[in-house]
Amino acid sequence: MKTKYLTKAERSLFTLSSDLKSITVGLLLGDLCAQKLTNLTNTGNTILRFEQGLVHKEYISHLYELFESYCSTAPKISNRLPDKRTGKIYTRVKFHTFSLPCFNELYDLFYPDGKKVIPSNIGDLLTPLGLAYLICDDGSFSKETKFVVLCTDSYLESDVDSLISVLSNKFELDCRKSRSGNSFRIVIKNNSLDKLRNLCSQHLHSSMHYKLGL
Repeated sequence: MKTKYLTKAERSLFTLSSDLKSITVGLLLGDLCAQKLTNLTNTGNTILRFEQGLVHKEYISHLYELFESYCSTAPKISNRLPDKRTGKIYTRVKFHTFSLPCFNELYDLFYPDGKKVIPSNIGDLLTPLGLAYLICDDGSFSKETKFVVLCTDSYLESDVDSLISVLSNKFELDCRKSRSGNSFRIVIKNNSLDKLRNLCSQHLHSSMHYKLGL
């Protein structure tokens, strides 16, 4: 049985491999939530909270396999509060990590003032592996247009512009910004689909191949 408490010394032993750091960057650009905790036993370390709808249970099980050694408990199924617009109750699968200092660097980059932003050095942080997990979390594919859309609605327009610049300059993807209500999304055009697939398809979990029209 896993312990639910770690000493300060035990917490300090955890590290992130380069691949897992790349994956975490992509997930933080997407749905992953990070929170810095401060209490009597934990002085400002970061916890990662993973959550997906029940339809993506296979995918979140894959994420748990990646982060299992950083966690005390397995994913759990629960119900969200009723949707404010529709009243429907949606079922989710979620898990969280220990609060660990190895996550602090990324927390400080993504949450400089407590609210998630796209880091100014995202060009250095984002890799094809990270981009694949961003697509898994927040991507969608249009069969009609062959566009891949990244749902960046939660970010400021300036953040979206920064991410478009990285996708265009670092990965040579043809992108544009698309308004979604009061927010903005990123459209990766169909003439870049083959290049995007070459970059990311080998990193996608099998349950997420549809996000690139595969």
